[in-house]
Amino acid sequence: MVTRIRRYAQIVDVLSQYGFGIGLEKVFPGKTRFKLPTTGKTVDTLTVYERIRLALEDLGPTFVKFGQIMSTRTELLPPEMIDQLKKLQDHAKPIPFSEVMEVIRETCPNCEEWFLEIDETPVASASIGQVHRAVMRDGTVVAFKIQRPGIGELIETDIGILQSMAERIETVFPETRLYNPTGMVDDFAHQIVKELDFTRDARNADRMARNFRDVPGIRFPKIYWEFSSPRLLVMEFIEGVRIDDREAIMAMGLDPHEIGVRGFHAYLKMIFEDGFFHGDPHPGNLLVTKEGDIIFLDFGIVGILRPEKRQNFINLLFALSTDDIELMIRSLEGFGIVIAEVDREPLRDDLYIMMHDFGGGEVDVGQMNFGLVVTELTESMRRYRLKVPMNLMLLLKVFMMVLDIGIRLDPKFNFGKEVTPYLMKLADTNTLSAGYIKRASMSLLEGADALLDMPRNLNLMLRRLSTGSFKLEVEDANIQKIQMAADKVSDKLMIGMVVAALVIGSSLVLQQSPVELPWWISYLALAGYTAAVLTGFYAIYHVIFLKFRMER
Repeated sequence: MVTRIRRYAQIVDVLSQYGFGIGLEKVFPGKTRFKLPTTGKTVDTLTVYERIRLALEDLGPTFVKFGQIMSTRTELLPPEMIDQLKKLQDHAKPIPFSEVMEVIRETCPNCEEWFLEIDETPVASASIGQVHRAVMRDGTVVAFKIQRPGIGELIETDIGILQSMAERIETVFPETRLYNPTGMVDDFAHQIVKELDFTRDARNADRMARNFRDVPGIRFPKIYWEFSSPRLLVMEFIEGVRIDDREAIMAMGLDPHEIGVRGFHAYLKMIFEDGFFHGDPHPGNLLVTKEGDIIFLDFGIVGILRPEKRQNFINLLFALSTDDIELMIRSLEGFGIVIAEVDREPLRDDLYIMMHDFGGGEVDVGQMNFGLVVTELTESMRRYRLKVPMNLMLLLKVFMMVLDIGIRLDPKFNFGKEVTPYLMKLADTNTLSAGYIKRASMSLLEGADALLDMPRNLNLMLRRLSTGSFKLEVEDANIQKIQMAADKVSDKLMIGMVVAALVIGSSLVLQQSPVELPWWISYLALAGYTAAVLTGFYAIYHVIFLKFRMER
């Protein structure tokens, strides 16, 4: 079991080795005395972003996973840092087979009755799990994905340290609040906890298999639920080559271009029809069998798109192809991105320039470099500090990775040629028609935009009211005069109440018999009564006189 103090010392040691000791001392002053002895790495020739990547790799699985997830936040982090985070490799030294068997026996006590053999040499070894090949008694070959012993406790400890570090960084370096470190860590914690539950992977695999049961050439491994648990996943073992291995695919007599197109269309179906897509399409998770089937692996990260979000993404792609700035902005807002009114016009200008730089509505979407467009779009969002939801960034990341695989398989792979007919088909069957987007007149679009903006503006106002960010400013040059008039009215009301009290009190006193009260009480009551009556007459005269003077 890893104690928090010892793990903190390990983290301090690694960060110090890569030249981050001074910053760590500022974040946690005085606590670097727990630092372990360093081995002395040479970091003089490395950039700060390279040192960050190397430090994350040395810090282990939690930090590698954190870096990998943060590599999708292109709207927040500098491009140079994103490039380094994308290089993070989730590899780990294999654990001894004896420890593997301990986990298997804990989670599947009767495994010897069901399996003839389990290969001691792992097929793959990652930071969270390790995969071994096994054979059931009926000859079926399966894959055992075993969770590393103690990984749950280590990740829990690391998340606590990351959260405290993020909070301290925001306190010590207020300028970093712009990047929302605590929010990043919270998003990561939510994701990594899901990945620790292997039954969630299994449910995701089953759901995708159901979605593609009628689609030839796309396969998902069968899950053996009777042997699986949160720490052990038993699934069908399928052999194949990595999908980006063009030479191996050709050696099996398959067409790389066809494989790329089929894989691309599989993701289009996941995103636009199912609303449930594989979120980690790096080539190691996509295999091609000798029969030409594409196999999907590792379902720890998935994306979910509700129907309205799918429509927003369709609108976003159409906006890119039709040079429609307002449609693009509405699409971004449909994903929950809040655009400040002061930034709306500058953002329109930047998007307009971006679209014209990459072709915009003057050319077909197929002639655009989609990768450069997405890069420029995320740069614009970063420039205006727009808080982009994780599901949109995951969606853009998946699109980019799948497109990259298609280009590796066929350098002439045409994004527009593949996606445009698909979107047109969706447009014909959805509420958004292709004719509306492609051929509507400018006057009709302007009128539709005005109508569409009304509920958006109303919704924005209600949202600000509900969050307490709505501000109502009232300016009046005569506000001080109004206050003075109110003070005069209150003074007169007070005098009137005092006069009324004198009249009533004096009247009650004078009604008593003179013999029952001292003689001076009667005179005092008579004086008060007289003063009240005189004051009343003066007040009536003053009111009538002022009214007469104002009317003149």
